[in-house]
Amino acid sequence: MIGRAHSTGGPLTTRAMRLSAAGSALTQEEVTFAPLRDHEVLLQVLACGVCRTDLHLMDGELQHARYPITPGHEIVGSVVDRGAAVIQFRPGDRVGVPWLGSSCGHCRYCLQGLENLCEDAGFTGATIDGGYAEFAVADARYCLEIPARYSDIEAAPLLCAGLIGYRAYKAAGEGVNVGLYGFGAAAHLLAQIARAQGRRVFALTRPGDEAAQVFARELGAVWAGGSDERPPEPLDAAIVFAPVGSLVPAALAATRKGGRVVCAGIHMSEIPGFPYSLLWEERSIRSVANLTRRDGREFMHLAAHLDLRPEVEPFPLRDANLALDRLRDGRLRGAAVLTNSDGAWA
Repeated sequence: MIGRAHSTGGPLTTRAMRLSAAGSALTQEEVTFAPLRDHEVLLQVLACGVCRTDLHLMDGELQHARYPITPGHEIVGSVVDRGAAVIQFRPGDRVGVPWLGSSCGHCRYCLQGLENLCEDAGFTGATIDGGYAEFAVADARYCLEIPARYSDIEAAPLLCAGLIGYRAYKAAGEGVNVGLYGFGAAAHLLAQIARAQGRRVFALTRPGDEAAQVFARELGAVWAGGSDERPPEPLDAAIVFAPVGSLVPAALAATRKGGRVVCAGIHMSEIPGFPYSLLWEERSIRSVANLTRRDGREFMHLAAHLDLRPEVEPFPLRDANLALDRLRDGRLRGAAVLTNSDGAWA
């Protein structure tokens, strides 16, 4: 334990890397926690993944975000304390905190099992303080058990790259040929799942990114090339992870009749106009928004039984800005993960 949530007779405090406003860099600050509510847990943050959504947060591209905020929604933590109503987790348990941090439970979407579309949802690291910190507070009802086979830093990207990738994968249907546009944290996990289930992965990276294409082939892609290329075979489905709107018509052009294009990002640049012929013959476009707790449980069960090998690059928490810069520039292989190991603040 490198630090300790501490109190001198007053409220609990901890150090965190905070974002004061859109367009600014993260700065180290001290955060004060309110007393735990009945369903909350206090977690020592063991690791926290760095996600492209955090860049959208920094750039002011998330309409629902609040500032100042502690980013981070791929939290692996150890329970330190719990509210009076928490019975599923005990002190010392390792849990995961995903993007969906709360939902109202009574709007039309929650009542239909679509809590990911809740009218009053809370989002970890965007409207609820997240895991770029030594300690964090989360609603235990939205926390997930993490398979023991993964280390803390391996488990972190499962909590968004894995979960959102899994929801997009389900939305893509049962086709065999699956195209992945953007080969980052989510796609490198999804490629392993698809391969294990007998599907054929076609990876489309930034044009000229040979390192990412080699990485994709290492993970079982049958073909890898630039997003400006056409895959050598028609796709049954394409999942667009890159936040680039022009990839949507490109993906449509690469899919067969009846094929699907799934947009998996929370933000995307404008989609340019395209001829109706690309959409005709029952091709479809849909987006994926957030996740449900059911998605989380299903994915963690799948991850417990598959030998997923998350590729991670660890950074001490103090270097969160560096990790984000590396992500923005495409200079990561797999996922960046912030750690609270010794020296994280040195």
